[in-house]
Amino acid sequence: MESTTSSAEAAQGQDEGVRTVFLLAHTGRPAAIRSAELVVQGLLRSGIGVRVLEAEAADLPLPDAVKTVKEATPQCLDGCELLIVLGGDGTLLRGAEFARASGVPMLGVNLGRVGFLAEAERDDLDKVVDRVVTRAYEVEERMTLDVVVHSNGDVVHTDWALNEAAVQKVSPERMLEVVLEIDGRPVTGFGCDGIVYATPTGSTAYAFSAGGPVVWPEVEALLMVPISAHALFAKPLVTSPSSVLAVEVQPHTPHGVLWCDGRRTVELPPGARVEVRRGAVPVRLARLHHASFTDRLVAKFALPVSGWRGAPH
Repeated sequence: MESTTSSAEAAQGQDEGVRTVFLLAHTGRPAAIRSAELVVQGLLRSGIGVRVLEAEAADLPLPDAVKTVKEATPQCLDGCELLIVLGGDGTLLRGAEFARASGVPMLGVNLGRVGFLAEAERDDLDKVVDRVVTRAYEVEERMTLDVVVHSNGDVVHTDWALNEAAVQKVSPERMLEVVLEIDGRPVTGFGCDGIVYATPTGSTAYAFSAGGPVVWPEVEALLMVPISAHALFAKPLVTSPSSVLAVEVQPHTPHGVLWCDGRRTVELPPGARVEVRRGAVPVRLARLHHASFTDRLVAKFALPVSGWRGAPH
């Protein structure tokens, strides 16, 4: 579920005199380095403190007033009002790990190609700084996934995802044989390249590439999307947010692998069972404007809308 709170609520507990923002950037991108410099300068001029990771600070032209922290842990955001992330989808997902664990809202600036998680583009940096300074933003919560891996009846791994959890084959020459389950009941089995379990937020990511539906963020649902399934019935499925989805890797099949948001991975032995349910902890995203998801979809995918006349008056 997507829920929204005002920026005043988001900033509750922040002392006006010691406001602090954490900055996370993809320092391997020249555009990110320049963007980080502009954001830092704008925030410091307005009396807002900036904190960065020590490893990234070495690549950024930062003034002495910027504070650094050594380790990338949720605690490094203690006392921060916002997490500003500069980069592409991978950097934004890295920022989501901090945002979820700390509860600090994430404001993404897209420096990549699509960037559905981002709220602004690189040309909007002045507006980003102004909105942060004036607290002219709102915070919404995005649904996540909790993932549990079982092997021989034991829990061998737990994880989470904002976009998707993907069970995939490892051997290119062999399909992954699986059986799908929803709410404790079997649905179907087939050979495939994998299965994507996604949130509405992740419906425009891997699940979209695999042929899944685009789901508006405010819709409460879980998605199950097969990847290159060798079967007559292998359609994307959309379930209740309270459903428990599972995939069982058959014992006679080669081992598979689980990827969460394309960042964290674990090997799945033959016979492994992966359960996915709605996450207990959401990710909080800062929003600068109220543009509809429809407009965002059209802009991000450059969809052709010429000739549209609108509803009759």
